[in-house]
Amino acid sequence: MNITTESASPTEVTLSVELDTEDVEPFITRSYQRLVGRVQIPGFRRGKAPRSIVERQLGRSALIQEALDFMVPETLEEALKRENLRAFMEPDLEILDVEPVSFKAVVPLEPVVELGDLSSFRLERQPVEVTDEQVGEVMERLRYDAAPWEPADRPVQLGDLLTLDVEGTIGGEKVIDDQGIDFVPQMDNPLPIPGFSVCLEGMSEGQEKEFTLSIPEEHHHAQYSGQECHLRVRVIAVKKKLLPELDDEFAKGVRDGYESLGALTDHLRQQLTESAEAASLRQLEQDGMDELLRTSTLQVSGLIYQRELDKMYEERERTIRGRSLDMDSYLSYIGKTEDEWREQLRPQSELRLNTYLVLRRLAQQEGIDVDPEEIEAEIDS
Repeated sequence: MNITTESASPTEVTLSVELDTEDVEPFITRSYQRLVGRVQIPGFRRGKAPRSIVERQLGRSALIQEALDFMVPETLEEALKRENLRAFMEPDLEILDVEPVSFKAVVPLEPVVELGDLSSFRLERQPVEVTDEQVGEVMERLRYDAAPWEPADRPVQLGDLLTLDVEGTIGGEKVIDDQGIDFVPQMDNPLPIPGFSVCLEGMSEGQEKEFTLSIPEEHHHAQYSGQECHLRVRVIAVKKKLLPELDDEFAKGVRDGYESLGALTDHLRQQLTESAEAASLRQLEQDGMDELLRTSTLQVSGLIYQRELDKMYEERERTIRGRSLDMDSYLSYIGKTEDEWREQLRPQSELRLNTYLVLRRLAQQEGIDVDPEEIEAEIDS
């Protein structure tokens, strides 16, 4: 076996391997043993034809092709041992020839990670303060959630619950055809088109209205970007929230019930404080991670980064398919090609890999025994 090594960086080696005839022979024998039971050779019972007959019938190249599946990985493993190399992950293989058998393997090695000086880090935890205004906002949300919808004998206002018939056309093509849908108009609601909610203000039950809105340039349906959409809307029903009074009776009906409005207020303040404390701690941890990444240096094989990108793409694809969407429809929805979307994911995948490598190196330096899956779970969270 002849091995040639090329190293463009300390984190990646390219091995070129060529096998001699005597190297290949044991693999050819194993290949024959696998094939002989699957082929029918005239004059012999299945599995009983001698190797020379099988080789003459199928050709030596067929035996070699059958052997490649185990010949190349086993030979690569031996080549790595001879060169005293340890692959960080599965090498990238390319078969160069089969007569004689030769292949090339791009081998990603252990990344070189040098951590920043942790003793020089100066991090401050943000103080936590919960204001009466924040407590009041949560109280109002509870009040809103507890309020029933009732018919509104007045024109539409933002925040009402509407029942609508909506038709929309772009260039003569009907793109919206919703009948009897429920819709809550809000100033920050961009659906179905930005400005739609505002156009509903002041309409009355039973009223029809036509208006035109411009599709934004950065719209998820790229084929409609910048075009005009003509809409026809009919208001079938208008409902408003009947907000309860903020008193002790209201407090008793919230969740498990509270003795008084004051008790509910104290509970909300405590919840907000605990949540803010947890957020402050998470931010401190993130600040530390950001500083560690900023001050550390990494040398990583490009193949490892590419594999991480592939992994993230496959994860996102599984998530999308889990929502009963196919990739073509999703890509059309976001207005990107597969290559464009992969490039969009690249910075995220590189950050995730760098974070993993830095935390892994930190654990090694500090003598902390951490399962790699625990590190990945912490990054994902």
